[in-house]
Amino acid sequence: MSESLGEVVAGAVTDANSAARAWRRAGFAGAAVGVLAAGAAAGVAVERLTVGRGMRRKARLALDSTAPFGALRGTPGTALAEDGTELYYEVDEPGHRAPGTGAALPTVVFSHGYCLSQDSWHFQRAALRGTVRAVYWDQRSHGRSGRGKAQSGPGGDPVTIEQLGRDLKAVLDAAAPEGPLVLVGHSMGGMTVMALAERYPELIARRVAGVALVGTSSGRLGEVSYGLPAVGVNAVRRFVPGVLKALGSQAALVERGRRATADLFAGLVKRYSFGSPDVDPAVARFAERLIEATPIDVVAEFYPAFAAHDKVSALDHFADLPVLVLAGTKDLLTPVAHSEAIAARLPDAALVLVRDGGHLVMLEHPELVDEHLADLLVRAGSGTRAAATVNSHGSSAPPDS
Repeated sequence: MSESLGEVVAGAVTDANSAARAWRRAGFAGAAVGVLAAGAAAGVAVERLTVGRGMRRKARLALDSTAPFGALRGTPGTALAEDGTELYYEVDEPGHRAPGTGAALPTVVFSHGYCLSQDSWHFQRAALRGTVRAVYWDQRSHGRSGRGKAQSGPGGDPVTIEQLGRDLKAVLDAAAPEGPLVLVGHSMGGMTVMALAERYPELIARRVAGVALVGTSSGRLGEVSYGLPAVGVNAVRRFVPGVLKALGSQAALVERGRRATADLFAGLVKRYSFGSPDVDPAVARFAERLIEATPIDVVAEFYPAFAAHDKVSALDHFADLPVLVLAGTKDLLTPVAHSEAIAARLPDAALVLVRDGGHLVMLEHPELVDEHLADLLVRAGSGTRAAATVNSHGSSAPPDS
C-alpha cells in the first residue's frame, strides 16, 4: 500500500534528519550535506506518493538479483603502481581481425570515474565486445583494485590526479605494452588521461591514435555550483572537505548510516547522475550499487584532488589526434561548459552535447555514446565500424517505453 502525503513528507524528512545527525556525530556542521540532501529528499517524497517502503526494498533486491549490468567479464590481470598498489584490469579480445587490415588495430583503454568502477562501461563493453581489443581497469582503491598503498595508514599521502596518470601508465605497460591505443576516460578517468599526457607526452605522440573525453573537466572544478543556489554552493565549498575527512575516520558509522538512509542516498544518486526523468530503475539501481561500493574513506581521500586539478595545457598533446568530447547538457558535476572549454582548446575535436544527459551519460544514453565511440574508432583507424548496440546485455530505456 502506498503511503499518504503526510507519511511521504515525514519519511523524507526523517531520512534527511538521520543523515544530518550522522554528520553532526562526526563533529562537523551538517549544513553542506543538508543543502544537497534537501533536493534529494524532495525527489524521494515524490516517489513515495506511489511506492511504499516495503515495495521499494523488495524492488531493490529484485533488481540486484536479476539486472545484467556489470556482469560482463574479461581476462583478468594485475599491474603494479609505482607505490606497489595492485591495479586490476580485464582484457576483452576481438573475435577476429578485420579482413584486409595490414596495420595493428588499436587497443581501446577505458578509465572510469570517481566512486565508480570499470563496470560503469557496461553498455560500451557490450557494444564493442568481440570487435576490438579493449582494456577496462579499476582505479586505485576502486572496484577490484587494491587500496592505494600510498594512502593507507595514518599520515598517508593524499591522492593526486598526477598519481592516477602514472597508474594508467602502469596498466598500459602491463595490458597493452605495444601497438596503437585509443584512450577513453569518463570524469575522473578523463582527468587521468590528461595526467598521462602531461607526464608522458612521448607516449601520446608515439602510440595514441584517438582520445574520448566523456563528462570530464580540464580544471576549475572549484567553481562548479552543483545546480545549487549561491548559499548552497558556499556551504558545500566550506564544509564538505572537512565533513568528508571526518566521516572517513568513522567509516563503520557512516556505512551504517548509508543503509539507514537508503532512500535518501538513492535520491542523491539519481539527481547527480542522470538528467532524464525516465531512466530505467534497473540502471538507476546499478549506479547506486557502483557508488555505494566505494568506502567513505576512499571518497574522502580522493575529493581534494579535484580542486587542485588543472590540466588545460596537457590537452595540447591531443591537438593532432582524433578526439571526441562528449557531455550531457544536464551534468551537474562536470557541467557542459567544461567540455566546451576542452573543445575550444582542441578546435578539431568532435564536440557532442547529449540532450537531457547527466553525469553518467554512458549509462543513461548508451546507444548514442556507443555510436560516437564507434565513429571515433573509425577515425582512429580501427579498420571496421564497431557495432553500436547494447545487444542482449540490457537497455537504458524504461521498461514500458
